[in-house]
Amino acid sequence: MRYEIRVEGHVSQILAKAFPELDHVVVCSHTLLYGPVADEAHLYGLLDRFQSLGLRVMELRQLPD
Repeated sequence: MRYEIRVEGHVSQILAKAFPELDHVVVCSHTLLYGPVADEAHLYGLLDRFQSLGLRVMELRQLPD
């Protein structure tokens, strides 16, 4: 499965390294992180990481393979 996760604000290069499995791009006032997610446990782990780093998830969606 591939996911796209939109977070509020600009995620720095250093902070993006907390998500090595995801690529990222800054779009206007948001950052899109996208890439493969192995399973539900991996997805929840990513969401926990976002929360622990103080990143506000605006949108989460599964992408077509």
